Amino acid sequence: MVLAIAADALVVLGLVVCTIGVVGLFRMPDVYAQLHAAAKAVFLGIVAFLLAAAASGDGGVLARVVVIAILVLLTTPVAAHVIARAAWRRGEPLRTPGALDESGPSRPTQVQPLPSER
Repeated sequence: MVLAIAADALVVLGLVVCTIGVVGLFRMPDVYAQLHAAAKAVFLGIVAFLLAAAASGDGGVLARVVVIAILVLLTTPVAAHVIARAAWRRGEPLRTPGALDESGPSRPTQVQPLPSER
């Protein structure tokens, strides 16, 4: 009984975190801040859902939860980095008040072709 209530609470927590992430996508001023909100919400929301699924205690479900958690842990930061790099290469400006671009003086002012396209 307590485990079922904890699983339900984790599902609600996952829904709240994912909802906040979606709101962050619309409220944040630039692609970099939007990406930050989305990546955090995906990771934390999915982990809450996975913990709720693991509360079932079934060995097969637990094994799947571990595999999915490892994949999400590995792919979410990589995907966020690739998207941010693509935005940076396109010259997307920082619109967040007080944001500091520490990427150096080599920030592109126009779209640069990828090395494979040269």
